[in-house]
Amino acid sequence: MNNYYELKISINPEMEEIVSDICFSNFDCEGVVLAEEAYKDLEMTSTTRGTLKVFLRADSGMEQAYPPLEGGAKSPISGWGKTQNESAASLEEMLIRIQSVLHRERELLKERGFTEEELGSWKITLDEKENQDWSKKWKEKWTVTHVTDRIAVVPSWLEYTPKEDEITITLDPGCAFGTGTHQTTQLCMKALEKYMPKGAKVADIGTGSGILAICAMKLGASFAYGCDNDGTVIEVCKENAKINNADCVFEYGTADKITEQYDFVCANILHNVLAQITGDLKNIMKPGAKMVLSGILNDKKDIVLEAAAKHNLKVVEITAQDRWVAIVVEK
Repeated sequence: MNNYYELKISINPEMEEIVSDICFSNFDCEGVVLAEEAYKDLEMTSTTRGTLKVFLRADSGMEQAYPPLEGGAKSPISGWGKTQNESAASLEEMLIRIQSVLHRERELLKERGFTEEELGSWKITLDEKENQDWSKKWKEKWTVTHVTDRIAVVPSWLEYTPKEDEITITLDPGCAFGTGTHQTTQLCMKALEKYMPKGAKVADIGTGSGILAICAMKLGASFAYGCDNDGTVIEVCKENAKINNADCVFEYGTADKITEQYDFVCANILHNVLAQITGDLKNIMKPGAKMVLSGILNDKKDIVLEAAAKHNLKVVEITAQDRWVAIVVEK
């Protein structure tokens, strides 16, 4: 077996899903581990929370359509899989390329309003590891996520027997943003369970993995539509819906292009984007419809609340999970 590379990134734990998504979008990686915990007598004795561990392939050795680096450098995976004599130079070269990609993505997040403290340091280490069936090893750290007493998200490789009246959503971590493990996704799912009428038409703006549209159908929606401005996730959404026997419609697009109106709207997007498109989101809500706005750090919620007030949307509830909040509004 070929060896693999283990990338460790120091992050604010609240950013783990966003940084994971960056890694899956830019690097040839098979999986991530968000945290490893050790217990003794039912008490946690250690945790790696705050360090994202990313498993990178060492055998790709090919060019792929990753964003070019500054100065025309090759893709971040170009030249991986070097001979042993070249491994040290290759490792250093990879480290530089990875740092360049992460720096670029970090600057984009800062432009969107995230602070240095909110992001964490993003210091990285990169080590070559002997292959011990790593493509399976990372999966050992994932388990069933019980979002509520009624909603569970289950990785596809696990066998799980749902409780009576419990709905399950089968989804693989890392397939796209929104895996059911992050606080922002869970807040939206809880809002769907609490506020979505039976038989509702639901729209999920910035659908990511499609999990919220799938969840809506499993909770009794009559129709669920999801769109995203990243065209690469649409096929992933369709595959996830197929796996879950959920009849959803997914397409590349944005809220301002939608002409239909819906009974319930989900928008799990960064706070600054939510503030910018609140008017478009209101336009796709039926009179009296509700909407959950998520992806909002607690100290950024006033930006979204001001946008909601500007467009005469009534705040129904503000919920929180760790440092993240969701705002439910009504038209």
